[in-house]
Amino acid sequence: MIHIRRAGALDTRALAELLNAIIAKGGTTAMVSPVTARELQGWMAAPDSAWHLAEGESGKIKGFQYIEPHPDLPAGGVDVATFVRLGETGFGIGSALFEQTKRAARDLGYGHIHAIIRADNSGGLAYYQSRGFEDFRRLPNCTLTDGTRVDKVWKRFEL
Repeated sequence: MIHIRRAGALDTRALAELLNAIIAKGGTTAMVSPVTARELQGWMAAPDSAWHLAEGESGKIKGFQYIEPHPDLPAGGVDVATFVRLGETGFGIGSALFEQTKRAARDLGYGHIHAIIRADNSGGLAYYQSRGFEDFRRLPNCTLTDGTRVDKVWKRFEL
């Protein structure tokens, strides 16, 4: 059974560990450098953002999702990021998280949710497509902070 709840500052160490494993594996997130719990606490403090996590029956964090405003988005839009523990994808974690995220986005007054995904992240593209996101724009030849160049797909979900 998966339990979804708001994430808080005391969760950031476990969230950073989960995210850093994904970053270390490479190939799915545009993030290429490890994050710290303190960095995540700073991200969480952003106004008009919402963070949720999924935990199993033992309390182990299975994944997390957050929305936050971004200046490059169209008016009324919010950015989403989703991370599921390596080896745990395909078990409904992302689906459960997105139900909470949609509610939070509506409560915060957003009209649409945007996801910008690496074009070579087939799992991420399939996940957002299955949630009802539609292609909004293609961003070719984007440079990651380590110099890697990738195409990205910008998807949009109307609330």
